[in-house]
Amino acid sequence: MNVYECILERARLQPDHPAVIADGAHARTITYGELVARAQQRRARLEAAGIRPAWRVGMIQPQGIEFIETALAILAAGACMVPIADDHPAATIADIRRRAHLHALVEHDREIEVANDAADGRLDEGVESAFAACGPAYLRFTSGTTSERKGVVIGHDRILERLEAANAGLRIGPEDRVLWLLPMAHHFVVSILLYLRYGATILLPSGSLAPAILSIANRERATVLYASPHHMKLLAKDATEARLDTLRLTISTAEGLRADIAEAFGARYGIAIVQALGIMEVGLPVMNTKSARTKPDVLGQPQPAYEVWLRAEDGHAARGDSPETTGEICIRGPGMLDAYLDPWTPASKILELDGFRTGDQGWFDEDGDLRLAGRRAARINMAGMKFFCEEVEAVLDTHPAIERSRVSARQHPHLGELPVAEIVLAAGEAAPAAKELASYCRERLAGYMVPRSFDVVAELPLTPTGKLARR
Repeated sequence: MNVYECILERARLQPDHPAVIADGAHARTITYGELVARAQQRRARLEAAGIRPAWRVGMIQPQGIEFIETALAILAAGACMVPIADDHPAATIADIRRRAHLHALVEHDREIEVANDAADGRLDEGVESAFAACGPAYLRFTSGTTSERKGVVIGHDRILERLEAANAGLRIGPEDRVLWLLPMAHHFVVSILLYLRYGATILLPSGSLAPAILSIANRERATVLYASPHHMKLLAKDATEARLDTLRLTISTAEGLRADIAEAFGARYGIAIVQALGIMEVGLPVMNTKSARTKPDVLGQPQPAYEVWLRAEDGHAARGDSPETTGEICIRGPGMLDAYLDPWTPASKILELDGFRTGDQGWFDEDGDLRLAGRRAARINMAGMKFFCEEVEAVLDTHPAIERSRVSARQHPHLGELPVAEIVLAAGEAAPAAKELASYCRERLAGYMVPRSFDVVAELPLTPTGKLARR
């Protein structure tokens, strides 16, 4: 079934129920009936322009109701949406168009058909047939944090499986009003589509700062907050008396949640943040619903539909409940990707025999909560002592003078690798002495994990989703 048909059925059941409420200069409310009517109008324009089922259709739209309408129109036409952030530079957009082998691009409601010929690097006929057979709905590229970006293909059937599995934990329904703060070009399936599939109302604030967020949250009585640690940090710093007392669920995703941010948010609002592990190829397999108050920085436990296991270096399962039993996080369950686009790699070759191998290293503690150690590609091996760059960054990022850090390995002729750090200073802060930073780390880390140098930089390279680029 086309996921759009599920949203269409929801609109038939509750045509007058608000689907999206947007704040700002163009504030408005749009009902489910109006949303699907507008999506159908856009669909007609797309089809009139020649867009066909199984075409890869790029879309560049600003955040908001128009983004949702365009996405639904592409899905309704049976095409595959390829979201592209509207703040990307021209070179990045051109690269995505090339990598995605787009048939068409919808840019601010202007349809631009892309020439489909061999000179343009089109996929061969066999791959196009395999792509169409997936019932493709969504194509997006991995962040490229530690390796080459991959085009993840997800079909309608897999999306519906993924939404059902995720909602077993989220329990979204028509009574929910979801306060949405993340960029739709990077987060859409197990979020916007899920909320519409289950009849919730999406709340879009006029900005990402605390006053705008708190204004719409309180006026519209938000029940769910879905945001990043960055947003949680901003909200925790709010000095007004505004509350978030109508929230029943507060989800943090996109990057690791630090305990100090969770504690500051909890002290300000009396609310525990639930960290969720979202993976483009998988969905939302792990959430920290049980230990959010006592251990806010753990990933939590697998959702009922998923099996999560740790793969040791010998290929067998890692056993135990300590950091010494770290292994690669592997996942089996519904809603997995259908394929990688180019080179075409079907799911059967990606998922067997271990399930989806995330590349992340983790371990289960004595309560069965999954803890993230770091990316295997970001592991440092100093004279046989192995640790992860993320472990050191998590400490450096708590220093009051540091806004963000990146730790990497420097080759050493005798010890193998040594940790070194780059730091971006917080606004108005002077660079601390290297001795001070080393002492700060030594109080919180094993001696061999302390960086041997601290270089102040103006900025650190980020992926399109805002994660540290390590390549």
